[in-house]
Amino acid sequence: MQRFLILIAILAFVCFPAAAQEKPLTQPEYVKLLYAAENNAALTDELITAVRRRGIDFSVTSGILSLTRTKSKNNADLRRALEEANRRRDAGPSASRFSQAEADELLKRTRENSLAAVAEMPDFVVKQLIQRSAAYAGTNNFRPQDRLVVAVSYRASGQEEYKVLSVNGLVQPNPEVRRSYSEVGGASSTGEFVTILSTVFKPENDTVFTMVDTDTIRERRALMFDYEITRDKARQVLSVGGLATDSAISGMKGRLWVDIETGRVLRIESEATEIPKGFAMSSARRTVDYDWTMIGEERYLLPVLSDVRMVQRYRDQMYESRNVIRFREYQKFGTEVIIGDDEDVIVSDQ
Repeated sequence: MQRFLILIAILAFVCFPAAAQEKPLTQPEYVKLLYAAENNAALTDELITAVRRRGIDFSVTSGILSLTRTKSKNNADLRRALEEANRRRDAGPSASRFSQAEADELLKRTRENSLAAVAEMPDFVVKQLIQRSAAYAGTNNFRPQDRLVVAVSYRASGQEEYKVLSVNGLVQPNPEVRRSYSEVGGASSTGEFVTILSTVFKPENDTVFTMVDTDTIRERRALMFDYEITRDKARQVLSVGGLATDSAISGMKGRLWVDIETGRVLRIESEATEIPKGFAMSSARRTVDYDWTMIGEERYLLPVLSDVRMVQRYRDQMYESRNVIRFREYQKFGTEVIIGDDEDVIVSDQ
């Protein structure tokens, strides 16, 4: 009997800390974990998970945000998790978490809405203002390379055509229509309008979704989902130097922000996976923000901002390119795209 009682006491002692750990993080506890996670990606991920799971019992001040930016090297996931935990704290008991059943229902509705929107996408033209920059890989110290203004024509069939109107403020005489803007050299990207969402939501691609947390995007309440698609399903094409012969097929993983009310995607992050060993490009990431815009008399959810980053090997050095793309003036197909007086200067949000 004495041995049995001792065993119960030991189990109670072991289980008590686990239960205590589910209490909201205090400010001293958060700061201690933040310092411990500095320069340690694994511990940073654990801190993000703890903030999302446990919440916080302190107010997120400008000082806490500043410390978080500094110690986490401006980790966007940690900042968003902290801000969302603060919103839930302020809302009190009314801030109930999403159940898995509710998340599944929202995801089902979002898939239906997204695929229907892809099928109903009209022909249109849009102007892209592109700031291209580059850095040594891993430094995040980007230096501007050039500025482009590109006219993009999209057809409902999914075909995209690009016409470079100006480079660094110099208007291009008689610009030709091409399948991308790789003609000017440097990094280029396509597929922001339809391809990426279609790839994620096609049932035959067997995308694996995992609910993450709630968030706020442009004052809209959103639910975040992580997703992953294997290479044989995603078949994402990565090209180096714009040559089809120097390309590779990759998989895809990332995160979605879904508007809880409308069941539409407000933001998507994607990252290439299963990149073949030895390929010159070792990383490709993209973030696309969507917002409502008018084309004629109809309202469509379309890209407004894209941030594309790629890491490539050149000789013995790894470089990271960054394209910040702003989409302006969606119009009916056939409308002439005109360069405005103030559209040569693009402020990069680094």
